[in-house]
Amino acid sequence: MTEPVLTIVVPCYNEEEVLPETMSALQRLLKELMDEALISQQSKLLFVDDGSKDGTWELIYKEGLQNSMVKGLKLSRNVGHQNALLAGLISAKDLSDCVVSIDADLQDDISVIREFILKYYEGCDIVYGVRKSRETDSFFKRSTAQGFYKMMKRLGVDLVYNHADFRLMSKRALNELQRFKEVNLFLRGIVPLIGFKTDIVYYDRLERKAGETKYPLKKMLAFAFDGITSFSVSPIRFVLLIGFISFLMSLMFGSYFLTLKFLGHTQTGWTSLITSIWLIGGLQLIAIGLIGEYIGKIYKETKQRPKYIVDIDTFNLGVPRRLLDPVEEDLGRISESNQ
Repeated sequence: MTEPVLTIVVPCYNEEEVLPETMSALQRLLKELMDEALISQQSKLLFVDDGSKDGTWELIYKEGLQNSMVKGLKLSRNVGHQNALLAGLISAKDLSDCVVSIDADLQDDISVIREFILKYYEGCDIVYGVRKSRETDSFFKRSTAQGFYKMMKRLGVDLVYNHADFRLMSKRALNELQRFKEVNLFLRGIVPLIGFKTDIVYYDRLERKAGETKYPLKKMLAFAFDGITSFSVSPIRFVLLIGFISFLMSLMFGSYFLTLKFLGHTQTGWTSLITSIWLIGGLQLIAIGLIGEYIGKIYKETKQRPKYIVDIDTFNLGVPRRLLDPVEEDLGRISESNQ
C-alpha cells in the first residue's frame, strides 16, 4: 500500500490565542509521520474558520501563504461546531485518502494520530479516539457527561462512550457520510450508523493550551438536547406513557371520590383541586413543548437550506486573487524600499 494522503481538519471559532501553538504542533506531527513514511508528502492541515470574530482567519491565511502544508476554509458566517466540522470533512475528502478531525484547543492527544494511521493500514475505515477517564473534569461536568451517554444508550442511540469528535475516517466512510442529508446534525450519532470496520484508540485528555472553552453549560445542554431529539422518539413515547398513567390515576381517583360522595364523606378542598390543575397543566405544557421541538426539526428539514456556505477555500480552489493583491502590493513596496 502506498502512503495515504492524510488531512487533519480543525474547526476553529475565535481561537486566536491557541491557534499559533496548534498550527506548530500539528505541523511537527505531520512532518514526523512523513519522515516515518506513514503518510504521503501531500498530506495537509485544513483549518475551518466558523465565522470567527477575532483574528483567527488572518492567522490561518498568513500561515497558508508561508507554508503549503496549511490550508484554510472560511465559512460565510458562524454555523456551529458540527456544521463547520462537516464542511471541513466534505471539503477534504476528494483530495485525501483519510481525514482526522480534532478540536483547535488540542486537549485531544495528537500523538495517538499515529495509532489512527496504523489502524487505517489494518483496514479500519473509522477509528475513534476515546478518553480513558474523566478525572480532569469537574464533578458536575463528569457526572452530567456520563449521565448523557447512559441516557442516550437507554434511548436506543448508538454512541461511542466518552468519544467526542476526535476520529479518523477513510474516504469511503466520508462518501457515505455525505449521503446523510439531515439539517439537524449530530455527528457523534451519525458516524456509528455508517458501519464499516471500526476500532478504538484510548488516550488521556490534556489541559487546554490557551483561551476559553467554546462549550459553556448552556451550549452543552443544547447540544445534548439536539442529540436526543435528533435520534430518538423515546421522549414523546415517555410523555405518552405519563399521559396514560395520569388518565388511569384520574379514573381511579374519580371512582374513589364518587364512592365517598355516595357515602356522604366528601369535603370541599381547594388544595387538592388547585394541585391537580397545576399537575395536569404542567404535563400538558411539557407534552406540547416536546412535540413542538420535533415539529420544529421537521420544519427545518423540509426547507432543505444549506448547512454552511463557503466564503474562501484555499484547500481545493487556492487563494482568491482579490486576497493576494494586497499581499503582492506590500511585497512590492518592501522590494522598492530595499533598492
